[in-house]
Amino acid sequence: MYQLNDLLHLMARLRDPQHGCPWDLKQDYASIVPHTIEEAYEVADAIERGDFDHLPGELGDLLFQVVYYSQLAKEEGRFEFAEVVDGITRKLLRRHPHVFPDGDLHGAPDMARLEEAAIKQRWEEIKAEERAEKAAAPEQLSLLDDVPSALPALSRAAKLQKRAAQVGFDWPEALPVVDKLREELDEVLEAMSENDPEAIAEEVGDLLFVAVNLARHLKVDPEAALRSANAKFDRRFRFIEQALRDAGRPIEDCALEELDALWGEAKKQEKAALGC
Repeated sequence: MYQLNDLLHLMARLRDPQHGCPWDLKQDYASIVPHTIEEAYEVADAIERGDFDHLPGELGDLLFQVVYYSQLAKEEGRFEFAEVVDGITRKLLRRHPHVFPDGDLHGAPDMARLEEAAIKQRWEEIKAEERAEKAAAPEQLSLLDDVPSALPALSRAAKLQKRAAQVGFDWPEALPVVDKLREELDEVLEAMSENDPEAIAEEVGDLLFVAVNLARHLKVDPEAALRSANAKFDRRFRFIEQALRDAGRPIEDCALEELDALWGEAKKQEKAALGC
């Protein structure tokens, strides 16, 4: 069975200036980023579908992205894969003093088990210390400094809100967020009545941001929830298409009422399949 060193060797061969792959030789950090994002979502998709037969392959594709960036950096004399492994290991040792009290990876696990709340508090304290170390200057330090701007918008909104909540900038419970959601919807309607495209876009953004906040208060991952809603829409729309194909009717010729009725039938069949 091939090992990690074999994968690193393969990557180096792909990037060999004389004998490597022309496509791989043309790539740089930026050109690989879309592939990295896609591979991460394919891992998530396999997990959500319970497709564990294909999960090793998807994880391998994601690992290859890390190997790729490391090879590019090695060629430029910046760092190597070993430094990536060393860095993440050191960081996780530092962030888990409740598991590695003396910072020794191979030390005996003889520390008393801490309460989850204490573990979470210490985790956040350590991350705050790390942010302070990274800050170029004290006046630039912010709780939001290390929330990546390239995150999917729903995930970034949740992370920004969670970070602000650490210092009390948050609603105490979900119901006030529901009220805020209604308020934002009213503002969308007002912008629509004024036919102001810029205001509409801004107010819709505010509405989505508050919807994420509601999801967070309800302990729902907004990104996962929307992926699930997307999958449901995909499934039900395909049912409509198939039903019309079976009836020999073009979907373009159907009235919205008929399509909506088929949508209702798709929902009914799904509930029946679940025994609801």
